[in-house]
Amino acid sequence: MNLGQNISEGINSIKGNVLRTVLTGLIIAIGITSLVGMLTAVDGIKSEIDSSLSNLGANSFDVNSKFVRGNRNGRKARAYEPIRFDEAMRFKEDFDYPSTTTVYTRASGSAEIKYEKKKTNPNISITGGDENYFTIKGIDIEKGRNFSSLEIQYGNYVCILGTEVVKSLFEKNEDPINKTVKFYGNNYRIIGVLEEKGGFGGDTEEDRNIIIPLLNAKRLDRRGSMRFNITTMIANPENIDYAMGEATGFMRKVRGDEIGQEDSFELERSDSVTEALDDITNGMRWAGFGIGAVTLLGAAIGLMNIMMVTVTERTREIGVRKALGATPKRILQQFLIEAIVICQMGGIVGAILGIIVGNVIANFLGGAFVIPWVWITVGLVICIIVGIVSGYIPAKRAASLDPIESLRFE
Repeated sequence: MNLGQNISEGINSIKGNVLRTVLTGLIIAIGITSLVGMLTAVDGIKSEIDSSLSNLGANSFDVNSKFVRGNRNGRKARAYEPIRFDEAMRFKEDFDYPSTTTVYTRASGSAEIKYEKKKTNPNISITGGDENYFTIKGIDIEKGRNFSSLEIQYGNYVCILGTEVVKSLFEKNEDPINKTVKFYGNNYRIIGVLEEKGGFGGDTEEDRNIIIPLLNAKRLDRRGSMRFNITTMIANPENIDYAMGEATGFMRKVRGDEIGQEDSFELERSDSVTEALDDITNGMRWAGFGIGAVTLLGAAIGLMNIMMVTVTERTREIGVRKALGATPKRILQQFLIEAIVICQMGGIVGAILGIIVGNVIANFLGGAFVIPWVWITVGLVICIIVGIVSGYIPAKRAASLDPIESLRFE
């Protein structure tokens, strides 16, 4: 009996025990579904995050107020004043390195917006931005227009709404442009609507945002506690470190930091956010791989148990094959082939289910649809390994049976 015939006999044996094959394959399918599903969900979420941050590349950096908490070496840590409006504007106007800069601030995170008799929940964010805000932050205006230079200069009462705000206040086919909404006691004319962003985990903070002119947002700061942030974008990403060095020196001058004193502000590359999220998703990926591996370990033990039972049930058949000249090697091959084929059948079903389950989870969490070919391949390779490992001991036992004793087996 050659290898081809052995494979044929192994497949025929599987066909002769359809129910057992299906149940065994289902054990493997569940393990592969867990593995591929988890990793597909992680890849889908990561794909959406990367897409959302694609416009915040390696050619921009942020200048932010510095936060310090706790003590250092038993001494009270120094408290730093937030970046003021005049300091941020001086940086934007006088920083002489070739770049484009935007100054923006978070005016509120819990505003209630009114339109006629309708109003939103008190969870709307108000952001003050300038004429460069949308370009540098990679935010698209789907309908309407950006702020004009005069609106920025005089801080006019105009606004650009996120899609969730529009859905809360206006009917489906109603055009919000040039309509008037009210918040914090002021009437604002709508001049634009932002493109829908969606959000991770069902959070739609970007779509619950309203952008108003920076100077107008400053007028809402009645306690003088508003923090102004700066983002600068340069043309060549290779010069980002040099540009950040220049920005640090200029900002120290603006803030009046003395020689030998540490910076009273923080600089952060925009792509460092992406790197941090990559670390998180890599951790999630390894966690998913670990969960899938544990599930597959249980599946492998179950497969081994079923193959041991199969050997016992087919002891007489093994004796007949040996009596007709089958070598222990061929017997070993036959049972290994059966185990591998069962695993591959379960693996294919599991991979398909994993893609479906993973993308459903990713879509629920705001992720994109992906087909993880790498993880599918890894899953099928693992199925072969599981088949060999799980089938070897039962196959070895079958190959070592004495033909005479096997023929006597009832």
